Amino acid sequence: MMRFSTLIKHPADWMMTGHGGEQSAVLTSRIRLARNIRGHHFPGWAKPKQRCETLRVLLPAVENLSVMKDGFAQELCSLSSIQKQILVERHLISREHAARGEGSAAVIERRQSLSLMINEEDHLRMQAIRPGLQLTAAFQSLSAVDSELENQLDYAFDPTLGYLTTCPTNIGTGLRASSMLHLPALELTSQLEQVLQAVNKIGLAVRGIYGEGTESLGHLFQISNQSTLGESEEYIIQRLERVIKQVARHEANAREKLLDDRPQFIADKIGRAYGILRHCHIMESKEALTLLSLVRLGGSIGIFPKETTALCDALFMEIQPAHLQWSTARALCADERDALRAEIIRARLHSLESPHISHIAPEEKPSNSDHPSSHE
Repeated sequence: MMRFSTLIKHPADWMMTGHGGEQSAVLTSRIRLARNIRGHHFPGWAKPKQRCETLRVLLPAVENLSVMKDGFAQELCSLSSIQKQILVERHLISREHAARGEGSAAVIERRQSLSLMINEEDHLRMQAIRPGLQLTAAFQSLSAVDSELENQLDYAFDPTLGYLTTCPTNIGTGLRASSMLHLPALELTSQLEQVLQAVNKIGLAVRGIYGEGTESLGHLFQISNQSTLGESEEYIIQRLERVIKQVARHEANAREKLLDDRPQFIADKIGRAYGILRHCHIMESKEALTLLSLVRLGGSIGIFPKETTALCDALFMEIQPAHLQWSTARALCADERDALRAEIIRARLHSLESPHISHIAPEEKPSNSDHPSSHE
């Protein structure tokens, strides 16, 4: 099996997307399935010994999956807090799972497109991540893994209710589909709240960068389904895809509106963000994500080269606290992290030329009243 250091040496396949056009607003798509096995206590109710018994049943089956050849598998009690936080920052395990210890494990495919959490809220939390809007492709890959496991394990399933889960909101398909969206223009045009309220009204959930209970950072939002009972997986995914496309279209329209109506405003926002990032020496995480969000927007609308979006996507991950501490192989205080974060950003943006803003925000010509009259 793969070592932890090897796993995180390279970015995940889905991290550096660099999508252009309307779809640049959709960073990733994720499908998660919740499953439990019959005859074992749900993890939240199980005693440590019972959780370990469940782990002994599940871990060999998961490790032997065909897609997990040369993958990573580790019990959480053998990982350091920094290692677990890195997996959270890469969206490979949840914050709740990182808080677990004895009787829990993480199994991750070498390209980091598939990961399975053992004894999180449910016995199995399986997820597939793809770049851009690829919910169907993510579901198909995860469905194959689910079928392979179902041939070996006795899932807790009711003919009427479907798959049984710890939380009643997951009963049925056990499926949670979501996409991560980058929506800076909607916020800059004061349309964001209206759009997100509309999404909530049709029964979808809007969450922050790390899911439920987390805030939005860097203008990043997760939109996901809430209902899992009485609807097929295909219907849930198709409905969510339609909404994601609509939100992405609203973001694209907002970007066009900014370019048409307020070119100097958007050029100033992006130019200031670039200037601060290029010359900063102390940079807190929240500010860094906000400024990188604006530079990423610049890559999407032609102010920077299109590959700038992929650069920002990578930096979103690299400057997270646990990633910074891993890179130095020691614990860092907040001030040290802020200084290192600034150093990394300066280095990565060193070759990025100044924003090309003349084509979107031409200098205003002075009016006649601005010139001295000839007789003066």
